[in-house]
Amino acid sequence: MARMEELRKDGSVKRRYGWIKAGALLIVAVPLVLSSFTIVPAGHTGVILTLGKVSETSYSEGFHLKVPFIQHVEAMSNKIQVYETPASAVSKDLQSVSSNIAVNYKLVSDKCADMYKGCSGDYQTVLVAPAVQESMKSVTAKYTAEELITERAAVGAEVKSSLDAKLNGYGVYIEKFNIVNFDFSEEFNNAIEAKQVAEQNLLKTKTEQEQAIVIAEANAKQKVIAAKAEAEAILAEAQAQADANKLLEESLSEKVIAYEQIQKWDGVMPKVTGSDGGMLIDIDLDSLGSSSGTASMPSYTAPEPVPDGE
Repeated sequence: MARMEELRKDGSVKRRYGWIKAGALLIVAVPLVLSSFTIVPAGHTGVILTLGKVSETSYSEGFHLKVPFIQHVEAMSNKIQVYETPASAVSKDLQSVSSNIAVNYKLVSDKCADMYKGCSGDYQTVLVAPAVQESMKSVTAKYTAEELITERAAVGAEVKSSLDAKLNGYGVYIEKFNIVNFDFSEEFNNAIEAKQVAEQNLLKTKTEQEQAIVIAEANAKQKVIAAKAEAEAILAEAQAQADANKLLEESLSEKVIAYEQIQKWDGVMPKVTGSDGGMLIDIDLDSLGSSSGTASMPSYTAPEPVPDGE
């Protein structure tokens, strides 16, 4: 089948190369278009490099146009990043201290360009890691090994403050600093264990002594209470006896005493008399009386004395 060809004015055949040109233009246009824009991911800042030079301005997250093949955009994360590392230091009392630490930090978007310019994007190696090691050493040297254990929270807070002072100026902000663990030498661990055992034994002895004192004081108090009760009982008994004696004394009159003597008299005159030759008790018989009449006493006449020589 004959091919229809277009003839030029001079009679030569005019060939068609349009599709070749279109393909070539497409090959050139696609990379050009793709290189004319960039997309900064969420939570990132786009640092603009123009022929390798860091621009003062930067792109926020989203779609942005750029100069094809001339500008390049580096995305730097502004999300919280975690840096974990071991650290070694020496305590105030010259004990070797090994620790594992974790640092949560993030980059400030406004300073991402300066940070990229200063450390080519490797900010963790250039900025964060040295600051962490230096801060751990300087803060650990302020505490004894025992204080590092008992005041762990205070040590962590001081290290965080030190890191903020070193890194905030570069646009790195510390969100959280954690000391995962402290590890000391075997000799120190044995000394701590021995000290704890001694303190426990001392506490046990002190507790036993305090218990013995409490028991002794309780027994002494019981004895005091018993003695006081006994004394009070004796005093009450003596008071009761005194009251009874007083009552008895008040109830005894001369008449009652005389009457009791008469009731118990057996008719025998006493062999011992008073100085006046009478009875021991002066009885007024006239004053004694009863409902049945006057009581009579047996009469007694003393013998007359015999004159000498008769």
